[in-house]
Amino acid sequence: MEGMPVEDVVGATFPVPKSFLERILDGKKDVFVKPATLTKLKKGMKIVFYASREDQGFHGEAEVESVEVFDNPLKILERYGDRLFLTEKEFKEYVASQKRWGRERHKPWMAIVLRNIRRYPRVVKPKRFVAVSGRYVRGQEYEWILKNAGVL
Repeated sequence: MEGMPVEDVVGATFPVPKSFLERILDGKKDVFVKPATLTKLKKGMKIVFYASREDQGFHGEAEVESVEVFDNPLKILERYGDRLFLTEKEFKEYVASQKRWGRERHKPWMAIVLRNIRRYPRVVKPKRFVAVSGRYVRGQEYEWILKNAGVL
């Protein structure tokens, strides 16, 4: 976030395989989990969901209700259980995959509780690449996304 005024950051975007993303956008799941890469997220900010793999683009968003950081990712499972957008098996595989890629260096994980989840009327192709780690979204980009999604 170097060189980016914090007040200009309205949220973040993360890539999520579309099949998992549907669980959030359908309103069935309201807790998103990820290694803690973007630590400036806070209540009231937006999470703009980018579908990776198939039908790539911004599909919808949610407001951040809360962000909790965990040293032990399995504690997220204990705390949020069925609210997670991943099944217990998928989550454990996700945690194991991070270790396989050499990311075991005690990286904390974050659980983002979502509210006001909405699907966009139109999928929006991003102007900028969305890395696996996610990235912050500034006000001007967020407005552009909403206009192109048919929300504004």
